[in-house]
Amino acid sequence: MRVIITSHARKRLRDQRQGNITIDDIIIAAQQIPGTIPTATRFRGFFARSGRIFDIVAKDIPGGRLVITIIGK
Repeated sequence: MRVIITSHARKRLRDQRQGNITIDDIIIAAQQIPGTIPTATRFRGFFARSGRIFDIVAKDIPGGRLVITIIGK
């Protein structure tokens, strides 16, 4: 499945709260979500390789899975 990360989500990765979360961490997390996501939904409890816990907000669009934002813990 193709994962599309919005510019907003990429910008949030520069914030301190999302420190040590990489694009690869986001792609892996988005691909682990089973089924179809028809509306923007928050998924909790993913682990980055660095050990940081984060949530993602994602939805499915015709082009793939759109990651709207990242929320670091």
